[in-house]
Amino acid sequence: MVDDATLSFRDDVVALFPGQGSISSGAGAAWRTSSHWDIVERVGQVTEVDVAALLLSASDAEVVRTDRAQLATFALSLVGYHELLDLGVRPRYLLGHSLGEFSALVASGLLTLEEGARLIGVRGAAMARAANARAGSMVALMGGDDGSFEALRGLENVWIANVNGTGQIVLSGTRSGLDDLLLRHRDLGWRRATPLNVGGAFHSPLMAPAQEEFDEALRHTTWGTTEAILISNVDAQVHTNAEEWQELLRRQLTSPVEFLDATLRLPEGVRVSVEMPPSGVLSGLTKRIRTFDQQYAPITLHELQEIAP
Repeated sequence: MVDDATLSFRDDVVALFPGQGSISSGAGAAWRTSSHWDIVERVGQVTEVDVAALLLSASDAEVVRTDRAQLATFALSLVGYHELLDLGVRPRYLLGHSLGEFSALVASGLLTLEEGARLIGVRGAAMARAANARAGSMVALMGGDDGSFEALRGLENVWIANVNGTGQIVLSGTRSGLDDLLLRHRDLGWRRATPLNVGGAFHSPLMAPAQEEFDEALRHTTWGTTEAILISNVDAQVHTNAEEWQELLRRQLTSPVEFLDATLRLPEGVRVSVEMPPSGVLSGLTKRIRTFDQQYAPITLHELQEIAP
C-alpha cells in the first residue's frame, strides 16, 4: 500500500470521477477483493447505509435511487483511486462530473472521506425529497449546433443541466416541459432526444428546496489543503481554495454541469486519463472533446491493476 503523501504527482495524468448516472447493479462485485474495500465500509458507517450491499447485491431499482446511487458511486470511485495510487500513479489533475466532484475533493485531500460521505448523505437525501416534492426528470439531446443550443433558452419549465460535449447536452425540467421538448426537439434543431431514467430534475431550479439543508451541512464542514489541481463543473475554472469550493458545491446543486468547458480547461500536457469506477461514461465523453494519448476506463480491479499509464 502506497503512502500518497510521499508519492510524486504525475502532471500528465487526469483522474476522472463519474457521477451517479454511471452506477448499476453489481458494480462493486469486481472490486470486492481490493485492499481498499474498507472505504466502502467507512462510508456506510458515517451514513448508516449498507453501501456494500448497494454495490454487491442491490437491484438496479435500488441502487439508482438518488440517495443511494450517490453514496455507492462515491465509495467505489475512491476504492479505484487508491488502487491507482498503489500502482504509483498520483494524478495532478482531478475532474469530477457532478457528484464526482465530491470524490475528487476527497482524493485531493481538501475533504476527508468522512466529511465527503457526510455531505453526500445530506445532499442525496435532500435532493430525493426535492424530487418527490415536485416531479421532474431529464432528457439527453444529441446532434445540435450553436443555433439549436440557443433555441432551448426560451423554453418554459426546462433548464440546461449538463453540457457534456459539442452537440450533446442534458436538460432538466418538469414532466410537462420535457414532454413538450420531446415533441419539438427536431424543430429546435436536435436530431435525437432520449429520456433518462433518473429520479429528478437535477442541476435545475427544481432542486432549490434541497439548498438550505445542504448549505447547513457545508457550513459545518472541515476543510484541508491540496497540491492537486481541481477544475470546477460550475465555472470550468481551476480552484484549490477551500472557501471557493464550499461556494462552488453550494452553487452546483442548481447550476448546470459545464463538463465540456471543464475538460477543455485541462492543459495540452495532460495526455493520459484514468476514469475511476464505475467507469466508461466519462471516457466516452472526454474522447469526443479532446485527444489523449492514452485513456483508461477499467471496469474491474484486475483491469486497473494491468494498466500502465
